[in-house]
Amino acid sequence: MNNNLKIGLPKGSLQDTTLKLLKKAGWNFTLSSRAYKPYCDDAEIEAWLIRAQEMSVYVEQGVFDMGITGKDWIDENESDVVEVCELIYAKSYMRPVRWVLAVPENCDIRSVKDLEGKRISTEVVNITKKYLKQNNVNAHVEFSWGATEVKPGILVDAIVEVTETGSSLRANNLRIADTIMESSTRLIANKDAYNNPWKKKKIDNISRLLQSSINATSRVGLKMNVNNENLDSLISILPSLKKPTISQLTNDSGSAVEIIVEEKIVRDFIPLLIDNGATDIIEYPLNKVII
Repeated sequence: MNNNLKIGLPKGSLQDTTLKLLKKAGWNFTLSSRAYKPYCDDAEIEAWLIRAQEMSVYVEQGVFDMGITGKDWIDENESDVVEVCELIYAKSYMRPVRWVLAVPENCDIRSVKDLEGKRISTEVVNITKKYLKQNNVNAHVEFSWGATEVKPGILVDAIVEVTETGSSLRANNLRIADTIMESSTRLIANKDAYNNPWKKKKIDNISRLLQSSINATSRVGLKMNVNNENLDSLISILPSLKKPTISQLTNDSGSAVEIIVEEKIVRDFIPLLIDNGATDIIEYPLNKVII
């Protein structure tokens, strides 16, 4: 029997970011007119696109061996799955998202205690009910079918909504009264599938390379030359994942130095390198950083 791994990929807001990340990790997916079933250049993988909200249910049931979804939807569905690894990325930013309690800017609700007897609209009904129970508050929670941000003050008293930056909430004259949970993307596996040695090895390899691609997203490589008399001074200022790689130049006049750094520091760091004797500086992008 040919080895085969059935995986679920998130359709919707996470779709493009996930496919780009998988490509960077080494797996290319091509979408045809049958957009729910992309073709993968790895013959051992069979993939489907499905909403992240449903993913953990189908992974738990064994429809998929592996899936990518948010921690929020695993908790909302109370799914019994293996959380293989955390993949910190969202649709726009490489950071977790937040589920927040949001209310009209000028209302009297200041904390969860002020929700007693109120109406709340949200996509995460179970998470919201647990939050209220933990705070000993009785309120009516209803499922939102969309356009949740426009409902407070008109249809309901408050909402529980996901946000990355809070800009959409502010645009609708809402303020955040509390943060209920942070959520990041997770690679999950069916328990039986993860007990299969071949599938576990395949899933772990995908996990490792996806994490290495995320590690590479915010980093770049820097190469430079430095003469012998400035080498110690240069090394003393170098930030790096590990110790820098240093190679002697063929004419023994100096060394070639190579490091990996956070991209956000490069614009201020290159002048410092030059001040400490670095020459012939090259910056290059990274596909994977395996730590």
